[in-house]
Amino acid sequence: MTKITAVLVPTAANRAVGEQSQLTLESLRGCVVGFIDNAKPNFRDLVDDLAELLVSRYGVRKTIKLRKRAASVPAPEAFLKELAESCDLVITGSGD
Repeated sequence: MTKITAVLVPTAANRAVGEQSQLTLESLRGCVVGFIDNAKPNFRDLVDDLAELLVSRYGVRKTIKLRKRAASVPAPEAFLKELAESCDLVITGSGD
């Protein structure tokens, strides 16, 4: 069976690749969740706590955390490629 991935672009209208599926915390069991840390203060602490919670409470198999050089620059293509190949879900965010 082919796995369907939804891609949501926050800078434009939502664009889905294939059919969208319902995402719940329980549906993350066994998944790999990636995080792109934008290098702002406090985001690392938030990601560490969230990753621990996802693993311990919701059965996430593994988390991958990649930190950008600075908030003002895009994520390197290598980050995007690694996360796309390795993760079922990627969370990016901002902290201050």
